[in-house]
Amino acid sequence: MQRRTIAPIFLVGLVLLAGCLSAPLQATTDGGVDATNATTISATGTGDVTADADLAVVSIAVTTTADSADDARGTVADDVAAVRAALTDAGVAEEAIQTTGFNIYPEYDYSGQERDLLGYRATHTLRVEVAPDRAGEVIDLAVGAGASEIRGVAFTLTDEKRAELREEALTRAVDSAKADADAVASASDLTVTGVHTATVGGSASPGPYPVAYAEDAARASSGSTELSPGPVTVSATVQMVYEAE
Repeated sequence: MQRRTIAPIFLVGLVLLAGCLSAPLQATTDGGVDATNATTISATGTGDVTADADLAVVSIAVTTTADSADDARGTVADDVAAVRAALTDAGVAEEAIQTTGFNIYPEYDYSGQERDLLGYRATHTLRVEVAPDRAGEVIDLAVGAGASEIRGVAFTLTDEKRAELREEALTRAVDSAKADADAVASASDLTVTGVHTATVGGSASPGPYPVAYAEDAARASSGSTELSPGPVTVSATVQMVYEAE
């Protein structure tokens, strides 16, 4: 009796299992397998928006050497105060002038058998943010007030402008991805019916920017420093997965 009862149940189980194994899985057009039997099309779109820079960042260094660390510190402090005063007197906001680095270290002469202390070097670096058309003026003011180096000038975007351009770049990226998906669908006798998933990437990258040094500005003391900002490009990338039928 037990064998006649168990065998039919076992056979029913095999039939059900065979039915599950024979059910087809729908392959997606991007090579994946979707257990929900939905056909999908994957596409990547990129959008670029280029605009003029609306922010200049000038990196200024004030450096001095002295016989003692304290003398070096005091001298560089006075020189930085003079640079700050020259900039604020010209209308540069105090909050636009920020310290980005400060150090004091000994310098040695290693030419002999033993190292000889030459003195101490102190360096104070500043970051100044102004409108692009004032970058040359900031260089002239800083060098005239005692800055040792202009370590670089970067033309970039304010946060507000960057956000505005990124939104436009994202719109262009989505349009590009949709156009590709529509083309693939048409070639496959399908129609895009909606968005399955979307992933956003992308970044903003500044264009080329000039670098100026204090000695260059000093040689041009008969005139003002003039710089030519490069454009700034904001890029955005989206990875889209569309449903199609």
